Amino acid sequence: MSTSRIRKEVDAALLAFVDRQRPGLLSISPDLAPLLAALDALLAGGKRLRPAFCYWGWRAAGGLEPRESVIAAAASLELLQASALIHDDVMDSSDTRRGQPSAHRRFQALARDEGWTGGPADPFGEGTAILLGDLCLSWSGEMFEWSGVDEPGRLRGREVYDLMRTEVMCGQYLDLLEGVRGGGTVEAALRVVEFKSAKYTIERPLHLGAALAGGSPEVVEALRAYGRPLGIAFQLRDDVLGVFGDPAETGKPAGDDLREGKRTVLIAQTLERAEPEGAATVERLLGDPDLDAAGVDALRSIIVDTGGLAACEAMIGTYADRASTALAEAPITGEARIALEELAVAATARQA
Repeated sequence: MSTSRIRKEVDAALLAFVDRQRPGLLSISPDLAPLLAALDALLAGGKRLRPAFCYWGWRAAGGLEPRESVIAAAASLELLQASALIHDDVMDSSDTRRGQPSAHRRFQALARDEGWTGGPADPFGEGTAILLGDLCLSWSGEMFEWSGVDEPGRLRGREVYDLMRTEVMCGQYLDLLEGVRGGGTVEAALRVVEFKSAKYTIERPLHLGAALAGGSPEVVEALRAYGRPLGIAFQLRDDVLGVFGDPAETGKPAGDDLREGKRTVLIAQTLERAEPEGAATVERLLGDPDLDAAGVDALRSIIVDTGGLAACEAMIGTYADRASTALAEAPITGEARIALEELAVAATARQA
């Protein structure tokens, strides 16, 4: 079962679910069509990492049949991810997502293009995006519950699913908190990484799959030992790409994380190493929404010259090695081990 085939099956399950929901929304009002169009556009992109980790967590724990129901349960994670992305973009005032306007920008443009005069476009766009994110969150639970997984499996999985949703909300708050506090240490940034991304992207999807299969405590612990460090390495790579990535590959403008003022591990490593003048420049430019190309280049130079980038890359290697060691020792099938090795490379060596 190749990763590409899993992705195709996840895509098909997502499309089928949204298509089943579509008539219900449109029967309420044709005015809801733009909501569906925005969701369709967002769901058309993405790497489908969370469903892949969920599926291979299921296989690692001995899951065999019925595959279709597990694929549907795993695909529901993409609706949870859509909710998180939509809300995250509102909180960060992001203009783009996956190479296209973010949801709130899309609805702001709709209000302006239609010439609606009943109120300002910006609050409408933000409010609509929040509602769309809420809808995706609700649908993620609905898709999981109606996936076809038997009741004992759903009961086991529901506990993990609920915990995952709680953790990612807490991680998002901690991210906002670090941003408004300013400063920030590597330790504090790593706490955000763990709860906003690492657990939610890899560890909990693996645990969800294992729970659906009724995996043993030994397998669950082995997946934790692999998934947690890999999840951290994944987010650290994402932080590097947020500053140095190619916009054509990442789908976001160059240096967007710098404009948004994200207090990442990369920034914390830089501030710990910077001379007072360099640190003052970082503090002055970081979070400036009007930061131009010259400002982005100035921050990039400080990050590189201080050794902040090298330190972050070293951390990625360390956490990836921990994951690799844990996977080699995990009591799982050879097929699942190979697939999880490939996913580890995809998560940490990617360019977008």
